[in-house]
Amino acid sequence: MGVHYFSDKQAEELRKNPYVDKVSNKAITYSDVFKQHFKNELDLGKFPTQIFREAGFDTKVVGQERIKSFSHRVRKMAEREAGFTDLRAHHSGRVSTKERTPDEEIAYLKHQVTIQKQQIEALKKMNFIDRKAAKALHKKNINLSKH
Repeated sequence: MGVHYFSDKQAEELRKNPYVDKVSNKAITYSDVFKQHFKNELDLGKFPTQIFREAGFDTKVVGQERIKSFSHRVRKMAEREAGFTDLRAHHSGRVSTKERTPDEEIAYLKHQVTIQKQQIEALKKMNFIDRKAAKALHKKNINLSKH
């Protein structure tokens, strides 16, 4: 199989989805919110294609290979310390020597706070899911020991 390119019409339709940050004829960049949502839904046992459909994506346009590779990347991202943030912008290989204006600094710091809030919420949700699973397992063990 070769690389699947999007037509201009398909790319335009994908841009309308609120979970999409950027689209070119070759690639899609999904929002951090979608990445977190996707991971949470996976943890609840949903299939990747189902999650994409429920999020308003045409899975035939996106393609199964992209869905599969996205699923793999999201699982890897969830394990790393930086979470779902795109590290490419922060690690371009060269240190920025540009001084920020006070307004740029405020915008940058607000962005950092937003990212940290998303990470905290993700950790809270994962902890909630873990506690819920532990309770269910505990109940199951109690019911098995009664029989």
